[in-house]
Amino acid sequence: MKKILAGATVAASLFSATVPASAHHSFAAEFDAGKPVKLTGTVTKIEWTNPHTYFFIDVRDESGKVTNWGLEMGSPNGLMRQGWTRTSLKIGDVVTVDGSQAKDGTKIANARNVTLADGQRLFAASSQGQGS
Repeated sequence: MKKILAGATVAASLFSATVPASAHHSFAAEFDAGKPVKLTGTVTKIEWTNPHTYFFIDVRDESGKVTNWGLEMGSPNGLMRQGWTRTSLKIGDVVTVDGSQAKDGTKIANARNVTLADGQRLFAASSQGQGS
């Protein structure tokens, strides 16, 4: 019985140690610092989750076509250290984002700075330049 319990404990420990590692990625694995983007759009969705907070904006191009972009920021805790609150960003707000586009060219970017609807500019706790 002790061997089974010890084996189950070891297996559970190994499994739990691998789950967070697989969820996190480095900036360089997904984003290209050589593909800067500056986007202005309307917030459509906000996900305050670990290890990264995401929000989505509808961006209208010159021809009037609307494209939804996903923006990755740091963890909720990292954002709060930068002055964010859970109410800083609201559905319907118009924001401007400076960031780096995904390497695969999809409409996803890593946000560096976000200028909020009230004009306040906040650092997005980006992983760019951290070597992680």
